[in-house]
Amino acid sequence: MAGNLERALAVLELLAKNGGRMPLAAIADTLNIPRSGTHRLLSMLIDEGFVRQDEDHGEYMLALKLVSLALIYLSTSGVSDISQPVLDRLAESSGELARLGVVEDDHITFVGKAQGAKSGLRYDPDMGSQPPLHCTASGQAWLSTLSDERAIELVSKQGGLGPKSLNAPRAPKTIQQFLKDLNGARQRGYGVAIETYEAGMTSIAAPVRNPVTDEVVGIVSLAGPTSRLPESRLKELAPSLLSAAADMGAATLSSPLFKRAPAEAVPAVSASAAKKRGRVGAKV
Repeated sequence: MAGNLERALAVLELLAKNGGRMPLAAIADTLNIPRSGTHRLLSMLIDEGFVRQDEDHGEYMLALKLVSLALIYLSTSGVSDISQPVLDRLAESSGELARLGVVEDDHITFVGKAQGAKSGLRYDPDMGSQPPLHCTASGQAWLSTLSDERAIELVSKQGGLGPKSLNAPRAPKTIQQFLKDLNGARQRGYGVAIETYEAGMTSIAAPVRNPVTDEVVGIVSLAGPTSRLPESRLKELAPSLLSAAADMGAATLSSPLFKRAPAEAVPAVSASAAKKRGRVGAKV
């Protein structure tokens, strides 16, 4: 039973990460599940309303039930009520995309946004996405609050420095550059990504802390075209971003989504100390 449940959840996650629809053969081959077993899993998910099949092409796709459950959860968690006014103000004052990401386990998930760009180029990615940690301002903002060793461990879990930044001309390619970027974020108090995740796109992000435990529970970010966000503009936006992160932190106390046991404190470890221990770069 547990094996079928794990496989069914893996199917849902795979569909979500591949545009919501895939043929049976591709699902089976990707998850290394026999096609007969994959067909049974998909039939079960169809019966439960989580998946449906395209009658014309035969591809399997996510049904709206999963989206509905996610929206119900967000509405009952209070996160939308808490975050939206703050995001709206930040987007309006900056003229760029403001987003809230929630830190959970080893990743960040974007759960709220407000678009401040009224005309011209707009950056507007999908909700629910999980950004790569090593080359985004959001990942940098969170990882900069951890030790170097813990940051490297989390990046390694995502596959290291290379795979998720092939189209980003300025993404960190070495562990030394990655740790240098983290140190810069620590000194500033916020992360900066200038074409390190996507060509032509710049972002800036600050950690959201629980005001009681000081635990980082999320991030607030601004993102837009690099042509509109030179470094001088990022410095102008930083105070508003940090203020929004502080406001969001104070508001998290009233949301069940952010009420979890504080993570075990991780002592700060310098880049040089991490290198001496021989643990850097093993998987990154």
